[in-house]
Amino acid sequence: MSFLRAALVGAACLLCAATVVASPGDGAATPVVASPLQGAVRAIWGASPEVQAARADVEAAQARVRAASQPVYNPSLSLDAENADVDRRTAGLSLPLDLSGKRRARTSQADAEWRSREATYELLRREVASRWLKAWSGAALAGRQRELGAHRVELMRRFDALAAERLAVGDISSPERDLAALALGEAQIQQASLAGNEAATLASLEAIAGDEVKSPPPLPAGLPPLSNSIVPLSMDDRPELLKARADEAAAQAGIDVARRARIPDPTVSLTGGRVRTGVTTDQVIGLSVTIPLPVLNSGRAEVDAALAEAGAAAATVRSRQLASRASLREAQARYDALRDSGQAFSQGRAAAFDDRAALLEKLWRAGEISTSDYLIQLKQSLDTALSALALESQAWQAWFDYLTAAGRLTDWLDGRTQEAAP
Repeated sequence: MSFLRAALVGAACLLCAATVVASPGDGAATPVVASPLQGAVRAIWGASPEVQAARADVEAAQARVRAASQPVYNPSLSLDAENADVDRRTAGLSLPLDLSGKRRARTSQADAEWRSREATYELLRREVASRWLKAWSGAALAGRQRELGAHRVELMRRFDALAAERLAVGDISSPERDLAALALGEAQIQQASLAGNEAATLASLEAIAGDEVKSPPPLPAGLPPLSNSIVPLSMDDRPELLKARADEAAAQAGIDVARRARIPDPTVSLTGGRVRTGVTTDQVIGLSVTIPLPVLNSGRAEVDAALAEAGAAAATVRSRQLASRASLREAQARYDALRDSGQAFSQGRAAAFDDRAALLEKLWRAGEISTSDYLIQLKQSLDTALSALALESQAWQAWFDYLTAAGRLTDWLDGRTQEAAP
């Protein structure tokens, strides 16, 4: 049995030389929930199938890193027996040796792909949060528009009743009385439109959140802060650039993998056994080395493909830089314009809708303005108030777009707004 002992010793030596297991890295820590808005967004993240799929991709990428860090080759065991003029019983163990660094190159590529999946996961979470926040602000302001529209219906109903009373005492003519009834009907039609718009925004909100957020937190009163209160992330730290650079790193690592794959690895074989010829029995042991010859497939095409993919990844990085810079400028300019307009409206006389409506009714009752003048001015006031709510809604949505373009949306949700120093 000496040949078997020699074979086992050789196998142990080869396995010890080839087996090294790498440990994977840990994922990022989850920030602490600190406000109802943060809690709502985190609940949506937890229930979103898109986010769950992206998280599964990250875990798969982690597993691929562990797989890539394993030895490239496994040993092979062979047993031979022959009964002829010569009786032969041998056992062999062979192992290809990774002398060209294939394992290290594959690990680098898998690690870069893992970073890319992590960046994709963060991008998707940001996208889901942005969509929900915009739907949330839109639904909140659509509700305010519906409430204002209901107030308009009440004003028109009261105006219709007063017009009937004044017609009975001869203060107004019959056509003016009909004008009041027509105004009430128009207000009711417009109210139905506002209610439908609110239902549509609530449906959009539910399509993102499902039943996870039954009572969304109220929208803060007023307009969002100034854009210069937020310091945008540097270009290289924005999530879309992190992903593009991770993709580029994976593509560059792919070139190394393709090049090292062209280098043949030798296979070392150790054989031991017994050979009996007639009455003579000999113990045999042998060592052999084989190496493949890459004459039919040199692997050059794979290298060319990897080079082309790396070039495309590098171009994508430059494209992302241009798009990110342009997106930030556009989002900030749009937000500043909407916020300035909303701020000017809130500080002007146009915002005092209730006072103006009461004054118009008082003037109409006193007969200082006609029924048509009353309706025209009241309608203008209502339309302006509704437009102001639409402007506020657009400002909030532009604010979320600006936070997204600046790479600060998740920071804002976490209460880390990175405000600029005064």
